[in-house]
Amino acid sequence: MMTLRIFSHKFESVPAATSWYLSDLGESRGKQELFSRQSPQRLKSLREHALIESALSSNRIEGVEVDQSRIATIVLGNPLLRDRDEEEVRGYRQALTWIHEKGTGLALSEENILKLHHMTRGEIWDAGKYKEKDGDIIEKFPDGRSRIRFKTVSAKDTPVFIKELVELYDDAIKEHKVPLPVLLAAFNLDFLCIHPFRDGNGRVSRLLMLLQCYHLGFEVGRYISLERLIEQNKERYYETLEQSSKGWHEGKHDPWPYINYILSIIRMAYKEFEERLGRLQSPRGEKTYLVLRAIDKAPGPFHIAELRDQCPNVSLDMIRRVLKNLREKDRVECMGRGQSARWRKTMSWKLGNTQ
Repeated sequence: MMTLRIFSHKFESVPAATSWYLSDLGESRGKQELFSRQSPQRLKSLREHALIESALSSNRIEGVEVDQSRIATIVLGNPLLRDRDEEEVRGYRQALTWIHEKGTGLALSEENILKLHHMTRGEIWDAGKYKEKDGDIIEKFPDGRSRIRFKTVSAKDTPVFIKELVELYDDAIKEHKVPLPVLLAAFNLDFLCIHPFRDGNGRVSRLLMLLQCYHLGFEVGRYISLERLIEQNKERYYETLEQSSKGWHEGKHDPWPYINYILSIIRMAYKEFEERLGRLQSPRGEKTYLVLRAIDKAPGPFHIAELRDQCPNVSLDMIRRVLKNLREKDRVECMGRGQSARWRKTMSWKLGNTQ
């Protein structure tokens, strides 16, 4: 909440490394539909693998292990569960399914945060409940020593902090002053620093990240396990989380190491997605369709720059050619002159009759 509080009061710019991640993610989001409209069988296989990997990796990060021979049955089937670990893996799978099925229709709310925790924790006594006692994050060493790595928000203040976190995030999304992927990562950092639950904070944070990705149009988590990539880069996860949490309570922390880490995970997922499907060529007319769809979705007059934002993988010249063709057919009209001119759809506009 401290990160979003700082961003809400003052946000000037992002570091150079962050801007590179944002550029890559914008391009990947623009290409994701081209890939997701091809190879249905391969996409189905990727979805099943991602579901299994996500349920296992997110729990393994927290020390939860299950019998390798029962993995597919536990995640994709409905067997009788043998122990607590299997129950938690099954619960995480159910939470993933809920997010994948609901997508953007599932609100990022305090109620749903508690529900996700309840799903992942199963029948344990405090599932779906905030922590009742203060609890710091303790790091234990092989020689038996331990240290307090981070002092979390007190149990008494936790509900207030979570409420403010959700409100700040909603307000920031509407204001659009901060790049949306940056807000996603900042929310994730603040959630982990608040540490609202006795156990299961990491798992809920990763589920919320997946949900937020859907809200922002990044659907790669449906096909590539973000949790597996975090597990494979677990040392960096803990390293950047510690770097960015120092001074958090006072609002004097540096959030960018952890923000860049989260953005790098999403970028890795997209690169793997494209590599697994192969470097497929866009079907003829595909980019034209993307521009037409962006125009169709525009609620009113629009600028060429807005179409460019919606179609980051389409060149500016291509967008202008599409608009010129539509104007000749009296489907759109230009309301001014120059680069700042606004366009609008005419009464004869219809997506299906524009080609």
